[in-house]
Amino acid sequence: MSKRIVLGISAYYHDSAAAIVRDGKIVAAAQEERFTRVKGDASFPHHAVDYCLRECKVPIEDVDDIVFYEDPLKKFERLLQSLHWVMPRSLVAFLYAMPKWLTENLWLERVIARELGVRNKRILFRDHHVSHAASAFYPSPFARAAILTVDGAGEWSTAAWGTGEGSRIQLRRHMVYPNSLGLLYSAFTFYAGFKINEGEYKLMGLAPYGTPRFADLIKRELLCIHDNGSFVMNQRYFSYTHGVRTINRRFEALFGRPARKPESEITRFDMDIAASIQSVTTEILLKMARHVRGETDCENLVLAGGVALNVVAMGTLQREAGFARVWVQPAAGDAGGALGAALSVWYEENERPAPQRDGMNGSFLGSNIKRDSKRDDALLKSLGGVWEPMKPGALAEQAASLIARGKIVGVARDRAEWGPRALGNRSILASAQDPETQYKLNVKIKRRESFRPFAPMVLAKDAQKYFDMKTDSPYMLFTYPVREERRLPVETDESMGIYDIVKQRRSDIPAVTHVDFSARVQTVDESSDFAYGVLSALKKLTGCGVMVNTSFNVRGEPIVNTAQDAYRCFMATDMDYAVIGNRLFDKAKQKGREGV
Repeated sequence: MSKRIVLGISAYYHDSAAAIVRDGKIVAAAQEERFTRVKGDASFPHHAVDYCLRECKVPIEDVDDIVFYEDPLKKFERLLQSLHWVMPRSLVAFLYAMPKWLTENLWLERVIARELGVRNKRILFRDHHVSHAASAFYPSPFARAAILTVDGAGEWSTAAWGTGEGSRIQLRRHMVYPNSLGLLYSAFTFYAGFKINEGEYKLMGLAPYGTPRFADLIKRELLCIHDNGSFVMNQRYFSYTHGVRTINRRFEALFGRPARKPESEITRFDMDIAASIQSVTTEILLKMARHVRGETDCENLVLAGGVALNVVAMGTLQREAGFARVWVQPAAGDAGGALGAALSVWYEENERPAPQRDGMNGSFLGSNIKRDSKRDDALLKSLGGVWEPMKPGALAEQAASLIARGKIVGVARDRAEWGPRALGNRSILASAQDPETQYKLNVKIKRRESFRPFAPMVLAKDAQKYFDMKTDSPYMLFTYPVREERRLPVETDESMGIYDIVKQRRSDIPAVTHVDFSARVQTVDESSDFAYGVLSALKKLTGCGVMVNTSFNVRGEPIVNTAQDAYRCFMATDMDYAVIGNRLFDKAKQKGREGV
């Protein structure tokens, strides 16, 4: 009997999520953090599950299968063996981990049934990297593709490659724990003073400010890299196999400095550390991809796993790995495992070939802020909201006019994006031509480190006028160089501090040009109607079809989910205007901060 509806779940590590597939189509997907407002929420995704069921218009009893994104028994085996290898150093970690495993994690089928309130319902488990692979292949536009998954760790695997064709996925080779590119990058994230599983983006953004002067040291002392991209880590420098910290004193002594304290000054040393590990990471991924290209003889490559969100490396793979096309799952991290688990079961049970199209629906799979909702009207009024209702076309033109005048506009309407990138429905938009935009957004709106770059949203038909790119990039998952003719000369001085470097104007779209003249590009066509309308109107006003697009949130908070979330964030920052549904909010006209 074919399976019509499959619910996928990821939970208990970070970025818990749920996704639902009906008749092979992705109906809905969302992370728990969007509902609870707890960044990276790892708890059971009750709210995300409820949302998916509502969007699919079914009760939990009508779901054919429930599937968890990894195998707890295999993960427990890895935990026991890896802790046993380093006894007695791992005793504290063993005593910390065992109670939860023995009382809950080993009985996960029973736990999930209890959390969902179901009986006599089949609950399945998928291998972690199979879930990643399925999330990458089945929604991709390819009938056949090579698959590469890279992350911190699943059960045993830390990376895997194989192929997908029709309804089948085959993973042919695995790299195993404790050798892990994801854990290596996280170790340097910690060393640079950023939070693991959150600060990797910051490390990547910091890298272009430095020079990779430690890359050879990393490859000589920390790693033995093989031609196929696999490697062996020197565990003398790491403590993640047995302790709370990822690195030890030997690691710090190797580089001649203790780990940077969070929020302390960023020095040239920190920039060079970031540049070095980014260089090594890109080199390893490129070796992996080229090896997979040779072994599979596939023209196309799909990727998932948290490391696939390293847009710098993905840009290099797209240009240099030898594949015709490279496609990355927009929610490549553990949240995406929920979707991959559901897709894996559906295609395995039904044996139908995946459609040769992008099945992600633009990644707009989350909660819907309806354009006109009386319920939202009442809630927004209760928060002191004052707005002007507008038709979508006029609203897009007005937003473009504001952006052209240097105003910062938050946008929250229609369905939320799936994954960590805001793609126009939960975005903050601003001028790419204004050299002050980066500072204003980082310091006054996002409240984050001022060195961090912002991404451009560009009309797909104009993308090649601004960036050296040959394919569309709808999910903002690759970096591309800004075209040479748009660049401006800059002074380079080793004595310059990071904030002096940030202030330099590098092109005629300075707000989205990073220090190395790269940009994390999102291309937009008519399918993204509101964003396309804003960009088209902005181009008519300014001659430039590019604007800044960053996520609608502040540092430490998830991206806004509801109309109320958006209004509160708008009022708590120096944003000038907000579009919530079909409403335009002017900060100067709001009644105040009552209830915000």
